[in-house]
Amino acid sequence: MLAIAAQRGHVLNGILLVALFAIAAHTIAQTGFITHLGLSPLIVGILLGAIYGNTLHQHIPQEWHAGIHFSARKILRLAIVLYGFAITLQEIASIGWQGILLATTVVTTILTVGYFIGTKILKMEPETALLTSAGSGICGAAAVLAMEPVTKAQGHQTAVAVATVVVFGTLSMFLYPVLDGLHLFQLGDEAKGLYFGSTIHEVAQVVGASSILPSDAQDYAVIEKMTRVLMIVPAILVVGWLMSRKKSTSQTGGSSLVSSIPWFAVGFLAVAAFNSLNLLPHEMVSSIHELDTFLLTMAMVALGMETQVSKMKQVGSSAFILAGILFFILLIGGYFLVKVLAI
Repeated sequence: MLAIAAQRGHVLNGILLVALFAIAAHTIAQTGFITHLGLSPLIVGILLGAIYGNTLHQHIPQEWHAGIHFSARKILRLAIVLYGFAITLQEIASIGWQGILLATTVVTTILTVGYFIGTKILKMEPETALLTSAGSGICGAAAVLAMEPVTKAQGHQTAVAVATVVVFGTLSMFLYPVLDGLHLFQLGDEAKGLYFGSTIHEVAQVVGASSILPSDAQDYAVIEKMTRVLMIVPAILVVGWLMSRKKSTSQTGGSSLVSSIPWFAVGFLAVAAFNSLNLLPHEMVSSIHELDTFLLTMAMVALGMETQVSKMKQVGSSAFILAGILFFILLIGGYFLVKVLAI
């Protein structure tokens, strides 16, 4: 009994260590310069975790690592489920069939093209190609985190994929307003909102870039972005089933659909549906969302702590090349797709 209590204590110490880093990440993310860059606490969290993981990790008890691992896996799944409180189905419906079709097309295209280019042309590991594509096509760092459990990716692969979101998502946030100021986007205001929301990586980056648009167009941008967020569920289900089927076929010749379902993704969809009923006070939903952001930050910190620079070097520049290709597909292909759909 004493041994079990001691083990639980070590796990708790590891979790508390991660929580302290998450608090620091939130504090840093709220500073003026970082806020202006559009870097969310999630991004700051993985950066702090990576700094720790490559400098001070040897100075804490090895037993604490179980708590770090718990934060990167169990807390991550809980946070993804609670992420459903950021969405309502009514918001999704408000952008019409064009917005829903646009989000579906963008996510499907980026995941498919990204996986093909990454694995077949750039010779990347499938996990890194999928995570990088998810970060570009769905919703940035949150999508990378959501896809990580089903791909069985390692910490350094997740960190590299998040790094591509930082680089190209930040570039998008500053480039789109500049291009719009040069009158290169021949779109109506609402169509611009759909374009920004369907092609920029992070939610915070969409908010920052669309701030130059009229208020109605800003709403369209955010709702379109949240529609892409909802695409996490089918993406995880399909990727999880395909990877489970591939693994099971190579080992036993079969696969169970039920066993391959990532239930945290189903929980995310169920929470989003419940949130659509508006049964909880707005203040409570807002508090849950703040808690969820903190839990996601803890997961990012923990993943960063498990990341070693030496392992990241093994990935090389391929992830950034792939993310750059997907960035231009979103920038140019997304524009013409919006012109076709948003007539």
